[in-house]
Amino acid sequence: MAEKVNKLLGKLTNYALLGSALVTAASSSLYIVQGGYRAVVFDRFKGILPNSKGEGLNFRIPVLQKAPIMYEIRTRATNIQAETGSKDLQTVGVHLRLLYRPDQENLPRIHSRLGPDYDERVLPSIGNEILKAVVAQYDAGELITQREIVSGKIRDALVTRAGDFDILLDDVSITHFSFSREFTNAIESKQVAQQEAERSKFIVLKTEQERRAAVIKAEGEAESARLIIDSLKHQSPGFIELRRIEASKEIAETLSKNRNVTYLPAGTNVFMNAGNAAAGPNNQQNH
Repeated sequence: MAEKVNKLLGKLTNYALLGSALVTAASSSLYIVQGGYRAVVFDRFKGILPNSKGEGLNFRIPVLQKAPIMYEIRTRATNIQAETGSKDLQTVGVHLRLLYRPDQENLPRIHSRLGPDYDERVLPSIGNEILKAVVAQYDAGELITQREIVSGKIRDALVTRAGDFDILLDDVSITHFSFSREFTNAIESKQVAQQEAERSKFIVLKTEQERRAAVIKAEGEAESARLIIDSLKHQSPGFIELRRIEASKEIAETLSKNRNVTYLPAGTNVFMNAGNAAAGPNNQQNH
């Protein structure tokens, strides 16, 4: 009886070990690729397999194939800074922003040539190379006034150069230009001078317009006076006297409405008469 129990326990132990081995083999042969990633697999006989593995559950042969290496295929951003010289020998600092991703069809070749840190190996190198080559074609002032053209040339050159390493660039943009303090001060002085020149030009134009307006006004007044004189020459003396009376009447009506105006009879000296009237009673008392 005891011998049968021992045999049964031995069989159970063997089955447990076999099951454990199977579970371990299954777990090591299956792997999951997360969304936004692809896997590159190395085979001990074939080397790096020519096709990368997509998202989801995948199978590999334990021992013969190493653990897969994951590559992110989503677009990522990086910044590149370079200090170079312009065409007029000014020191220029350029800040560049790149949006990049690997060519997922060529991930095995990227892994074989560069490795998982392909972006750190390639992008700073080609970025500095292209920036120095393009910036050297322009003066410092042109880098500011022709920024879109410069950015376009840098983008086209970088896209072509990165393509040689199976890296795709979705966007390339210049975020900032920095210049030496001397050049910055010179630009500010130039802007101030231009503003002063524009202000002086405005003052000259304004003065000229005012002068022309004064001349036109004087000519208009002279023409008006000439027309009045010509009109008076053709009118009779009676008509002119009538217009004078009408004008005097209008002036009198206007003055009559003003309380501060006092009317005195014509041809008499009111103040002398008032003085005589005041002196009359005193003379009578003396007599």
